[in-house]
Amino acid sequence: MADDIVPTELLLLRAGEGDRAAVETLYERYLPRLRRWAAGRLPAHARDLSDTHDLVQETLMHAFPHLNTFECRGEGAFLAYLRRAILNRINNEMRRVSRKPVPASIPDGYASREPSPLEEVLGRDALNRYEHALQQLSETDRHAIIGRIEFGCSYEELVSILGKENQAAARKALERAIKRLAVAMQHER
Repeated sequence: MADDIVPTELLLLRAGEGDRAAVETLYERYLPRLRRWAAGRLPAHARDLSDTHDLVQETLMHAFPHLNTFECRGEGAFLAYLRRAILNRINNEMRRVSRKPVPASIPDGYASREPSPLEEVLGRDALNRYEHALQQLSETDRHAIIGRIEFGCSYEELVSILGKENQAAARKALERAIKRLAVAMQHER
């Protein structure tokens, strides 16, 4: 079986048993997708010598040695696990940076391309409402939304992740999940 069609669950089992090739396949399969997802989630003021791509790579490097303890509950579980690990690292990085003193002045003529503090707060507020509302949904709804919206999975991939019969069923499940998310976010206001 070619590595690109080996189910994630089987790769996780092999990786947990120390199969280096399985670890490499998982790394190659998830790193690009997680980098795209995480891009921009770490605010500019929280970046220093390491950027978001490095943070994602480090998170994977820390997660992979513990694969033998990971309990896979379906195709989308591993992606959700990695997403949560990256969010935790981003939150830790933001806490670390918040302890640093802010520079006393900004040089004249300095034009920032970064969002204003108000834009950051509004964006962060919406993201926090989204994350909290997402946690109120069923595991299946979360996997559908995270898979398609955040990681850009195809409907064919969603069929496997959600255990649906076909792409139309996966698409309908996603539509329903998005409606439930919208309702949950309204309650977060």
